[in-house]
Amino acid sequence: MPQIDRYKKRTVHIEFAAVEDFNILPYPERYTLLFVTSGSISGTLNARPIAIAAPGVLCLAEDAEIQIIEMNDVAAQSFSFHPDFLNTVTLSGPEDYFPANPRIQTGLSLFQGDHLNSGVPRVTEKAFPILLEWFFVLGTEVYAQSDELWVCRIKKYLIQMLGLLEDLNRDREHSPVDLVMDYIHTNYPNRIALKDLTNCARLNRVSLNKLFRERCGNTAVGYLLSHRLKVAGELLTHTDMNLNEIAHSTGFEYDTYFIKQFTAKKGMSPTTYRKTSRKLALVQ
Repeated sequence: MPQIDRYKKRTVHIEFAAVEDFNILPYPERYTLLFVTSGSISGTLNARPIAIAAPGVLCLAEDAEIQIIEMNDVAAQSFSFHPDFLNTVTLSGPEDYFPANPRIQTGLSLFQGDHLNSGVPRVTEKAFPILLEWFFVLGTEVYAQSDELWVCRIKKYLIQMLGLLEDLNRDREHSPVDLVMDYIHTNYPNRIALKDLTNCARLNRVSLNKLFRERCGNTAVGYLLSHRLKVAGELLTHTDMNLNEIAHSTGFEYDTYFIKQFTAKKGMSPTTYRKTSRKLALVQ
């Protein structure tokens, strides 16, 4: 529902959902910033595959075509605003409420869906706590309306957030590592060879692995294995799938090889990990 500004007796076309219901996306007449704080989702956005593992952001326009195929222990919140919100709300109040020379169209291209990476900017470890704080402020201001400048503060943080996401997306567009990561996140259940990864990045093995070591401390194939084991760990904790089913659903041809790799990397067998992680989940 739109917010009613109790100070200026006006309707403000914004909403904040502390717990997002994926079944009602996208919101009519709204741009929506969906912030995935835990778990993972996969599906399609405007007929192209997407895969988001927390922390991640999804930018949806009102006419976006989104289909969620798989969700694993997902928690997400969202902020939605009318496309004209940034243009129709007057900038007012002390100067320190706003970034210098704000560009009102900052970040809006993320919602247009006219580029391969539009809609799913990459959230880095450095950006995550910043976005988490800004989302908290947005939610607090929507519900509290602490003073007559609450809409101004929301506009400030929204402009800053869109600017950060635009920068993250721009950096991503030029990174072969991100292209390969996206390929891995989408195709990890299938057979993937090193040649597939080098073709995706349009780099040779040495150059690709150099970039991956600088970014992730691992080779491209090492990152693939790590991601498969991460997903396998989630399946062990949150499903009753047997080891053979988990092995095949995460790209391992044989369950014996899966068990060997999982035990070597995690320091315990998949069965022991399942028991231990479920006990921890109950305690938390």
